[in-house]
Formats: sequence, C-alpha cells, structure tokens
Amino acid sequence: MREPLLHFTLLGATIFGIDALLHPPAKDEKIITVTKVMRQSFIDNFDEDKERAPSSDQLQKMIDSWVASEILYREGKTLGVDRGDETIRDRIAYKMQLLIFDQIRVPRPSDEQLQAWFAENHVRFDEPERVSFYITPPTDQSTAQRQLEDIAQQRESEELQHLTRAILARPIPSLAASFGEDFRDRLLTMPEGEWRLLQSREGWHVARLDSRRPGNLANLDKVRDEAARIWHTEETRRLAWEAVERLKASYQVRYEP
Repeated sequence: MREPLLHFTLLGATIFGIDALLHPPAKDEKIITVTKVMRQSFIDNFDEDKERAPSSDQLQKMIDSWVASEILYREGKTLGVDRGDETIRDRIAYKMQLLIFDQIRVPRPSDEQLQAWFAENHVRFDEPERVSFYITPPTDQSTAQRQLEDIAQQRESEELQHLTRAILARPIPSLAASFGEDFRDRLLTMPEGEWRLLQSREGWHVARLDSRRPGNLANLDKVRDEAARIWHTEETRRLAWEAVERLKASYQVRYEP
C-alpha cells in the first residue's frame, strides 16, 4: 500500500468508475469498428514503396495499437482531459478539416468561368519585367563612397570583388520587399553599365544596372491547365470555408472583455 504507482492506479480506476456511474456511455460509444477500408490503409501504410505487405501478426499489432489509441481517446474525451490541450484540439480540428475537404466535389470550370477568373487574376500568370544588376554588401555611406571610387579606378580589393553579388533576372515587383521602394526606383533610373551609390533598407551599396527585360502579358490558352488547377484549389477552399461558416452558425461566439 506504500507504492505510489498502486495509489495512482487505484485513483484512476476510482475516477473512471465514478464517471461511468454518473455519465453512463451511449451504447455506440462502446463499439469500435475496424473497417475493411481501415484495415487496407494499415496495409498500404506499412511500406511506402509497397514492395511488401505486413504479415498477419504485424497487421494485428497495428490494429491493436489503433484500437488501444481509440479507447484511450474516447475515455479521455469522456473525462475531458482534452480541455485546454491545444495539440489535441488542433489535431481534431485538422481531422475535421480533412473530412470537410473530402466531401467537396468541384467540377472542371466552364470556359466562361475560367475566363472570368483569369481576367481578375492574370497578373499571377504574367511574365514580370526583370532586371539584372551587381551590388556590393551593405555598409555606411562613407565606406560605400570609397568603394565606388576604388571601383571607378579599378583598384577595388579582391575581397570586395568576391563579396559583390550578381543578381540576375530579378522580377522588378519583388525588389521593394528586399531592398525598399526608394532603392527600386533609383535603380530603374540608372543608366546601364554605370556604378553608382544606392541606399537600401540595410545600408549603402555600390550598384551597377546590367540589363532590363520587359515583361509579357499571359495568354489563357498557354496557361489553361495551370489556371484551371489553381481555380480548382481556390474553389475547393472557398466551399470548405462556407461549410465551416454553416457549422459556425449553430454556435455562439463570445469574447471576454
């Protein structure tokens, strides 16, 4: 009777016994069904390469493990041990999400639907204007000025040559996020082949504009398959969110002040 483990076991049995008396389970809650589909999933997941199937003993061990997990899950839910556990909550929510997505069937879009969607989203398929340039590492303004003078006199150090980056065919719309809008605007006004000082959000650089390549508007006929795939993904997500919103309608959401 001095063993802590025995005390814990007896306490657990008492809790389960009292809870069973106060909250008798529904008949179906005590039935666990291992379906043919589930059994086949164990077989399929046994070997990713599907070069061999599990033996009868191996398959039974996987089934026993799942049954034990299901029992513990149900008993834990009954006792409310999942409350406040974000990991369990997220796993259950994710499983519900998969179930909702599995029920959604989205047919291929009609030409009219795809054309209307493409007209609103063509920028996602357009080939953007691109720019290539060379840039030294960020530093303070006075150091960058000395580097510019050294480069102009062709006496820059080997270290600076090694650290100078060549940025090739960079989409112009992405420049602002990396270097800042002012850097982008000043770079695009520079004459090609001329080294100049440029300030980015990280510091001062010596930069040389090498080339610019114009963009092209996308043609639906050339990207039809990709556009249809993206449309299908977004339409599936939209319908799934609508399903969640319908479920949400039966709940009352309250916010603590």
